[in-house]
Amino acid sequence: MTEDTDAMVSLMMDEEVAPAAAADPEAPPAPRTRMRARGVDVFYADKQALFDVDIDLAQNKVTALIGPSGCGKSTFLRCLNRMNDIIDICRVSGSITLDDRDIYGRDIDVVQLRARVGMVFQKPNPFPKSIYENVAYGPRIHGLANRGSELDDIVEHSLRRAGLFDEVSDRLQQPGTSLSGGQQQRLCIARAIAISPEVILMDEPCSALDPIATAKVEELIDELREHYTIAIVTHNMQQAARVSQFTAFFHLGVLVEFEATEQIFTNPHDQRTQDYITGRFG
Repeated sequence: MTEDTDAMVSLMMDEEVAPAAAADPEAPPAPRTRMRARGVDVFYADKQALFDVDIDLAQNKVTALIGPSGCGKSTFLRCLNRMNDIIDICRVSGSITLDDRDIYGRDIDVVQLRARVGMVFQKPNPFPKSIYENVAYGPRIHGLANRGSELDDIVEHSLRRAGLFDEVSDRLQQPGTSLSGGQQQRLCIARAIAISPEVILMDEPCSALDPIATAKVEELIDELREHYTIAIVTHNMQQAARVSQFTAFFHLGVLVEFEATEQIFTNPHDQRTQDYITGRFG
């Protein structure tokens, strides 16, 4: 080769390599995936409720599951900690992993799985016990505290993280059911995080709450994602837009679209998503 040819080849190679090298050196790294669902189908007896669902739950992010009633979003949420196991006619196929381990594997201890993947339900459901015992129950049965002082620390830490300690610190021995609806829901969140889960599932946690209590829970969700991976089912699209970083839209058991929340709400790819978020159906 001549020197001119060498120079041209070198320049062409530089031009080919440069875009990859300079793709976006300052872009933040992609978040780590904590749970991964691939090809998930769910059947209730002979009726199929979910069809071939693929979703990743990113660490320290909130993923919102939205869609009209009966679309399969709560069914999918319950797959993530095997709550569907308690329904005799329910059958789940496909793959769901937590840190790359199949949660439906034969070697999985379901009790330990549900400790790692906690759940907060639609209606606040405190145990018929004191505020203290509601939070202490899980750590006690899982052996997370050996002394009373350790249990005290876990209860206080969990209530603080749930934004509730200052409101109940002088009445920890009173029944959990004596609290307001919003406080009860935050107590249930404190109960869930007391056993140090890695993922928290929330099934319409604000649907039974007034606007003030809802705002407090939404604030709490935003704070909790610093420590946990969160998936939330919500019928409130404004709430999904406020609290989540990723959104999955379900319709008739099909995952229509799964994207960054901003993408879903400003420039969805699928017309069905556009129709739903603009109120044409749902």
